[in-house]
Amino acid sequence: MPAEAQLPAITHRFPRHRRSAGRARQAFREQAARWSLDPDLTDTAELLLGELAANAVLAATGPGRQIEVRFGLAEDVLTLEVADAGDGEPVVRDPAVWDEHGRGMVLVAALAEEWGVRPRHGVGKSVWVALKVTPLNPLTER
Repeated sequence: MPAEAQLPAITHRFPRHRRSAGRARQAFREQAARWSLDPDLTDTAELLLGELAANAVLAATGPGRQIEVRFGLAEDVLTLEVADAGDGEPVVRDPAVWDEHGRGMVLVAALAEEWGVRPRHGVGKSVWVALKVTPLNPLTER
């Protein structure tokens, strides 16, 4: 995992519920606005966070009743992390055109600078992604 964030990491806990992925995305979007992140980076990060949170909600079969979401910002790296009580690790699949599921980690692998999985303290795992932060150009800022 990349170096620790220079700003304090922001942590949210959500119930293991299908609406939690949307709530995690909203919490990130609000934090991204406070950090004045580039809108394109925010969109990409929100997409990846939504995929990780949805996986956590679906895969968390262990005793934990919540998922934990963390956002960290270093000078040039945005880190998103989703922890759950599930035992399995996410897999980058090769879904067929007609498959209804299995594309989330394909997006993560394609769009993140880095991503990985590490054991969680206690039970479960934490899946993280890192995205490169590029400074906004005030002349072209939307």
